[in-house]
Amino acid sequence: MDVLTKVRNWAAGLADVGVSLAALAIIIEVLGMCVMPFMGDVSVISNVSSIMGSLGAEGLIGSIAVWILWSIWERK
Repeated sequence: MDVLTKVRNWAAGLADVGVSLAALAIIIEVLGMCVMPFMGDVSVISNVSSIMGSLGAEGLIGSIAVWILWSIWERK
């Protein structure tokens, strides 16, 4: 079980870093600094909008997917 705990903590740490980088990229993009230097020509806001649009287009299945992801995130 110790190995599973370490893997879970490692995955949670990576998820935290990913969410922090995404939030930072969105803030920088909103402030008008365009794209972040290490991300190239990627627009985070358009990617997030695209993901949310595709989940919204799926209707009930998209809502269930968002609910599952949210509950997993809150459980950590």
